[in-house]
Amino acid sequence: MNEILISSLYALGYGAVGTAIMLLGYLITDLLTPGKLHRLVWEERNPNAVLLVSANTLGAAVVVVSAILSSFSELGLGAGLLSAAVFGIIGLAVMAASFLIIDLITPTSVRAVIASAEFHPATWVSATAHLSIALVVAAAIS
Repeated sequence: MNEILISSLYALGYGAVGTAIMLLGYLITDLLTPGKLHRLVWEERNPNAVLLVSANTLGAAVVVVSAILSSFSELGLGAGLLSAAVFGIIGLAVMAASFLIIDLITPTSVRAVIASAEFHPATWVSATAHLSIALVVAAAIS
């Protein structure tokens, strides 16, 4: 019975950290894109914004899952949660930096492409960069 209680606390703690990291990822993406992201996604149904947010959320989850798996057995709950949060924030920072770098080196503004109502294939470049960076960070964690 004690093991179930302890495992439940781990699940709640890691669930809360994972949710917070993904929410932070959404807020960072909102800051990096013109306009309000919730309006672009849910009201305007902008496919570029949807793809970017989806890639960012999945990338953040990959980093957090990797941090959880690498810290769960070795560390106590407090240190494990801190580890997951720190690595999640690092992953988000690197994903945001890659977004800005891609925006600087491409011939058109990725920010403008994301805000455009018409689907643009270049959105896949940014979305793929988010997932790729997340996988690199996840590999570095493990």
